[in-house]
Amino acid sequence: MKKFYIIGFILLLFFDTFGQTNFKLTALSALPFEISFDWLIRIFSHGWAYLVILGYTGAFMTWMVLLKKAPVGPAFAASHLQVVTVMLVSVIVFNEQVTLTRLLGGLCIIIGIVFLALAEQKLQCKK
Repeated sequence: MKKFYIIGFILLLFFDTFGQTNFKLTALSALPFEISFDWLIRIFSHGWAYLVILGYTGAFMTWMVLLKKAPVGPAFAASHLQVVTVMLVSVIVFNEQVTLTRLLGGLCIIIGIVFLALAEQKLQCKK
């Protein structure tokens, strides 16, 4: 069961990060932003928009499978790890900077997920 969770959350992180990264690539390729039909055509004339749909579909399907077995609290918290992975990918792909505030925020997310996982494990041991 532990292997199921690990593989599931790795897939969820991949699909979420993939979707978010392609979302930004879609936005950049459709510049300048304007509310018009031409802007919508620019969005869908690049392949990035379709990769966004693929990423979000994969994340949704993975999330639904995980929720069948995983406890909701820790699973929901772990799903937010994508904030950290998106930040790391943004450094590589978009040359964004990791500030001290972002680093501390990412660390808080990771620590929170670890604490929730440990609490859930402790509850499982008592059963």
